[in-house]
Amino acid sequence: MNFNWKLFLIVTSLTLGALHARAQSYPQRPVRLVVPFGAGGPDAIARIVGQQLGTQLGQTIVVDNRPGANGIVGTETVARATPDGHTLLLVSASIAVNPSIYRKLPYDAVNDFTPITNVCALDAFILAVNAAVPAQTVQELIALGRKPGSKLAYGSPGIGNTIHLAGALFAARAKTNMVHVPYKGGGPAVAALLGGEIQAMFANTNLALPHIKAGRLRALGVTGKSRLAALPETPTFTEAGVTGMEIDAGWFGLFAPAQVPAAIINKIYDETRIALANTQVRDKLREQGFPPVGNTPAQFKAYLASEIKAYAEMTRVAGIQPE
Repeated sequence: MNFNWKLFLIVTSLTLGALHARAQSYPQRPVRLVVPFGAGGPDAIARIVGQQLGTQLGQTIVVDNRPGANGIVGTETVARATPDGHTLLLVSASIAVNPSIYRKLPYDAVNDFTPITNVCALDAFILAVNAAVPAQTVQELIALGRKPGSKLAYGSPGIGNTIHLAGALFAARAKTNMVHVPYKGGGPAVAALLGGEIQAMFANTNLALPHIKAGRLRALGVTGKSRLAALPETPTFTEAGVTGMEIDAGWFGLFAPAQVPAAIINKIYDETRIALANTQVRDKLREQGFPPVGNTPAQFKAYLASEIKAYAEMTRVAGIQPE
């Protein structure tokens, strides 16, 4: 049977036309932007970017906070959503961490989502200690943590997040006896650090810097490859004599469920890129300590794969056993 090229071209043209029309009409109703955490970094980013996206798209972007289980609860909600682009996910790097922390997840971090763009990325964590801790340097903190009967504890916003991994990796690299204490969010963890309930924490710039500037916390080291402009006197961990601690402070990515048409994904990406180029949006994000990125879906997909591998190695070195 001869192949009917004419019919093939007609069908292809009609199909592409339908997909283009679908993208042009998107969104047809308010878009739900699920944030699988409470108040904090992802929520702030979602509201800043979501407001601008809503203006551009002519539809309301409804931020839906679904906290629980290190982001798993809200993330699963999006994995199961109708793949029409009207339910999106803004999540931290926890989506790349959880496959190494939990033996079984209710979704596949790679196959159940379509990466759209890395909205924001952070340069480094700050190792901050309560001002009452008698350690002025990273090495002095290590010495305290190695003492027999040491009761030094480090906090995090929960089990399995990037802050927890940074603390566990440091404890393993430095061979200290520091104990992990999880809290229900970054705010409560910093409050515990300020109150002396814990002695140390790896924190994002936006959480720690105001308290460091006020003298309530002391910065000992940063996990980046270079010093932070806001803390020029604080050394990197390499400078402080601890190798293997060059890690970023995570990122915040935009995802859709798998099987959302490519035309819609591309439209969401294009509009997000335009939003991130907006001067007011960029200024608001930077004020919060979240430098915008906005890479392409293909670039973000490759980055996600590399991050899953990197966090798996960090988990192994830190000796964290999957739950």
